[in-house]
Amino acid sequence: MGPRGSGKSTWLRSTFPQARVIDLLSEETYQRLLARPGLFADELRAVPSGTPVVVDEIQRLPNLLNEVHRAIEEKKLRFILCGSSARKLKRAGVNLLAGRVLRRFMHPFVPEELGREFDLQQTLRTGALPVVWDAAEPEETLAAYAQLYLKEEIQAEALVRNLPGFARFLPLAALFNGQVINTSTIAREAGVARTTVAGFLEILEETLLCFTLPAYEARLRVRERRLPKWYWCDPGLVRAMKRQTGHPAPEEKGSLFEGLVAQLLRAYRDYSGIFDEMYFWAPAQKSDIEVDFLLIKGNDRAAIEVKSGPVFQDKWCKGLRAVAALPGLRRRLIVYPQGPELRARDGIEVLPFDLFSHLLAKGALF
Repeated sequence: MGPRGSGKSTWLRSTFPQARVIDLLSEETYQRLLARPGLFADELRAVPSGTPVVVDEIQRLPNLLNEVHRAIEEKKLRFILCGSSARKLKRAGVNLLAGRVLRRFMHPFVPEELGREFDLQQTLRTGALPVVWDAAEPEETLAAYAQLYLKEEIQAEALVRNLPGFARFLPLAALFNGQVINTSTIAREAGVARTTVAGFLEILEETLLCFTLPAYEARLRVRERRLPKWYWCDPGLVRAMKRQTGHPAPEEKGSLFEGLVAQLLRAYRDYSGIFDEMYFWAPAQKSDIEVDFLLIKGNDRAAIEVKSGPVFQDKWCKGLRAVAALPGLRRRLIVYPQGPELRARDGIEVLPFDLFSHLLAKGALF
């Protein structure tokens, strides 16, 4: 699973060059199997034993999973199923092949994959989705991506009835990147019901463009926030949905940089399991105190604060000092775009982004 443009199809064709590929993004293939699903079983019967079968965009015809199940049981075929939306796959009655599948996620590029090509400022401007990164005109490709998402993922799959309302909702949802979502505000501005906004947010999560970060209840003698924070999976998508181009304005950079770190942490959790769970922490009554990310691995904890300023300031440590008494807390880190590695007087580490991403690649956070 992975958002559109994250490189799933390219990777599958490179990794399994001998596979029998059934591409449901092809309209001809989709219409043929939609009209006559039995043809899928006929194709599988013709696949030689030992040949892997790739089914691309499986969420378009989830009923094919019944035949996948049968072929696994009877022919011992090996399948690689690929999709960019979990919505239809979560429907009641869909065969999810319980106990017979491993679930993997593909994310936008991480710095480790790009090596010397990685550029932080470019990533904050246009993101790191492979389809955009490799484009000759990244900003035009991002704009086209947003339109393609509305047309193919939303309209073609009939995921919403009110497409104009959904189009008005998208830039508003992008404004809340890195924040607790205010559904009432979005509903009022988009001209739709609050319950409709809740459904729209669910669609963004299930099509893998966005994710939520739950609040951690540390019970440190303060009343803590409980509503989750909202993130987009790529800074370029945030800007595309808001129709912003050019270099990010100073007021944009904070949420874009925080969102990039959130996505990077999420990717390394899925790729190499460097931690088990991720939260944020904040007292309910103090808006200026927060820990952006609290990572849990077994009994160990690591707290991370993300700042986009160019020069370290001691006030950045406020949230990390407030959570210092948390049992099992092994490290407290501040991540900022670039500069020297520092250590505050009470042991808080201050790391530039490149060093922090190197730690993630080595799995050396705890």
